[in-house]
Amino acid sequence: MNACIVGWSHGRFGKREGLDLEALIAEVAVGAIEDAGLEPADVDAIMVGHFGGGFVKQDFPASLVLQASDAFRFKPATRVENACATGSAAVHQGITEIEARRARIVLVVGVEKMTETPGDQIGGILMKASYVKEEDRDGMSFAGVFGQIARLYFQRHGDQSDAMARIAAKNHRNGIDNPWAQLRKDLGFEFCRTISDRNPLVAGPLRRTDCSLVSDGAAALVLADVATSLRLRKAVAFRARAHVNDYLPMSRRDIVAFEGCAHAWRMAHRDAGTRVDDLRAVETHDCFTIAELLQYEAMGLAAPGQGGRLALEGATEKDGRLPVNPSGGLKSKGHPIGATGVSMHVMAAMQATGSAGAMQVRDPGLTGVFNMGGAAVANYVSILEPLRA
Repeated sequence: MNACIVGWSHGRFGKREGLDLEALIAEVAVGAIEDAGLEPADVDAIMVGHFGGGFVKQDFPASLVLQASDAFRFKPATRVENACATGSAAVHQGITEIEARRARIVLVVGVEKMTETPGDQIGGILMKASYVKEEDRDGMSFAGVFGQIARLYFQRHGDQSDAMARIAAKNHRNGIDNPWAQLRKDLGFEFCRTISDRNPLVAGPLRRTDCSLVSDGAAALVLADVATSLRLRKAVAFRARAHVNDYLPMSRRDIVAFEGCAHAWRMAHRDAGTRVDDLRAVETHDCFTIAELLQYEAMGLAAPGQGGRLALEGATEKDGRLPVNPSGGLKSKGHPIGATGVSMHVMAAMQATGSAGAMQVRDPGLTGVFNMGGAAVANYVSILEPLRA
């Protein structure tokens, strides 16, 4: 336990017309520091999670944080990137700075401006996070990648369309209570399970409601060492964290097993002295509903092939055995790539401290975060524990 989250700020996710990358950063950077009861001058280092990849012309964002306050001038600021796990990569890098005693207080900002890019180009940019030699072909998109994963899972374990619709409906229902979510609407199970003009098939067995949203947005948090954290008004400790990478080519892995995700969870639980049943809530990476289903199995919540049954039984609902994505997840909240992992940590910290408002689960306590880059290639797990609420 070497670092704590001591403050946070979250902007609204969605199409943020009139706000560029710089404005999105400014919206959250100083707010997180104020929430921690600190001043910009107190910050020792800045981490900026930003995937970029061509979404915006401004592809050197680290010093944009300095625009939020002159007190940030001459602070070291670093851009961190690891595909869709970029936000968590920035958080974990901030912790590393503290563990190395290079900083006591680190500001972490995650940001993405996706809608500046024409819609027909977004898929091609995202496919840069795949193994391009094999997977970026014939107009393939990440929906196509996960459609292929879903098809393989169906072949092995049977049709999971209803289970995936249950996951989508759960997350959209949860998102109603999230004031920062992009889509705050209860779509209902029947709408999510039924193929229609409004909910067509997108790739393989994936319907539109099985796919996360293209989003703009930013979130920020402040990390501090434990000694500093104990002097502040709130602190959520990292009981453990883990990061593992798997092979980039899907052809080298059993892609429906999400082995990197499972390995990261095992490492984190080992270091924390915990198991999955000790968690009170989890924010996980539901870029597609099949991904959330596979993550149930990888985190040890269900046996292989049984993730769908777990969803259908309601075990991951807000009032279930282990609430998963009480924030609405990427499905409802949106998925601005660089901001996603930071947002997940903010949501988990709020749950841990009992300050999540209408999103709050029954029993605050240990919360988990899983954020992945690519198709379970870069895998980040955090286990958070309230130290001061």
